[in-house]
Amino acid sequence: MAISRQLKLLFTAGSLLSAAFAKPAQKILDGDDDNDTPLPVVIWHGLGDNYRAEGLQSVGELIEAVNPGTLVYYIRMSDDASVDRSSTFFGNVTEQVEKACADLAGHPILSTAPAIDAIGFSQGGQFLRAYVERCNFPPVRNLITFGSQHNGISAFKACDSNDWVCRGAMMLLKGNTWSSYVQSRLVPAQYFRDPAQIDKYLEHSNFLADINNEREFKNQKYKENIASLENLVLYMFEDDTTAVPKESAWFEEVNGTEITPLRARKLYSEDWLGLRELDRKGGLKFRTAPGEHMQLTDKLLNETFVEFFGPWKSKNKKTSEPSTLIGDL
Repeated sequence: MAISRQLKLLFTAGSLLSAAFAKPAQKILDGDDDNDTPLPVVIWHGLGDNYRAEGLQSVGELIEAVNPGTLVYYIRMSDDASVDRSSTFFGNVTEQVEKACADLAGHPILSTAPAIDAIGFSQGGQFLRAYVERCNFPPVRNLITFGSQHNGISAFKACDSNDWVCRGAMMLLKGNTWSSYVQSRLVPAQYFRDPAQIDKYLEHSNFLADINNEREFKNQKYKENIASLENLVLYMFEDDTTAVPKESAWFEEVNGTEITPLRARKLYSEDWLGLRELDRKGGLKFRTAPGEHMQLTDKLLNETFVEFFGPWKSKNKKTSEPSTLIGDL
């Protein structure tokens, strides 16, 4: 979902990037603990957005303002912004993650960094988590997700009347969610998860059932890679009516009126994904932000970037309990 225009810009429109979409780093990074060059930050946008969108570019400007010299890289499926937006609705998510893996591994600066930090907005959050699980080169230090659907969605979004790309995608989804055609081509279907249809989900899901390690075979690599994170920061929007259920942002199971917290689920107790191991070392953080889906301001983002981004080895925030951060919306 597009980042709200309520985001207060710290820069004029003339300062936004025009031709280059990744800021050059001051120098090549290495693993030297004394190197004060901030780690690169990778951003994956959400449904209906594109990598050149003004709101997304302003987030990159804020990151660079907090830690000057930060290379900010925007994951995209095409250099054409229109095609990139369409790819948020249409495409095979497994192939999209593979492309992101190849693009980051082949980047001349990102591939030399000892690690990167990452931000996923809405569906970009679970896609970045898939990047961590499936390839993770360059490795992610801190992954921050805002309103992401880590435990899937049980309803599809409503589209604006004039958004024909969105409306076309949603029409195909109705009644055909579990068909191989839809599961390999319609992006939101690939993280659809209705507890009332759990058997169909486990059998046919092209993406989410795999990255959540919910099938009988558990991929040990996924667990090891998630546990290797320094921090996984999960933001849930308090009044979110776009991502249904909103509690999916915290890996919670919602079945009707019954909500099962992550720590009460088998996914956690049997540690299918390494979340319990990460939690026990203080790296799993549950946070809330007021307002609707993607209603972000620079104050909330600034506080987050100060806490989790910066030079290699400089951020090692350890807490034994999940914390709550409230923005100024």
